[in-house]
Amino acid sequence: MRRVLALCAVAGIASSVFAVPASAAVGYYVIRWDNTGICQVWNEDLKYKPFQFGASTYKVVSKQFPTFQEASDVQIKLRGERRCTL
Repeated sequence: MRRVLALCAVAGIASSVFAVPASAAVGYYVIRWDNTGICQVWNEDLKYKPFQFGASTYKVVSKQFPTFQEASDVQIKLRGERRCTL
C-alpha cells in the first residue's frame, strides 16, 4: 500500500512539472473599454474575445506580457497617468 501511495505521489509531481511549461506560454495584455475608460487585464488563453455590444468597444493598449503581474503593473501605471478610470 505504501508503494502504491509513493508511486502516485511521484506520478503527480512528474505530471505537474510537464504542465508548467504549457501554462507559461499564456500571454496577458491590457485592454481599454472606449465607453467607460476602464482598463482590464485580458488573458489570451481564454477561448473567446471580450464581448462587444452597442457602443461598448475596446482597444488593446499594451504589448503582450508573459505574466499577469507584469500586465497588472502596466494597468496600474495607466491608471496613475489618468489614461484609465479604473
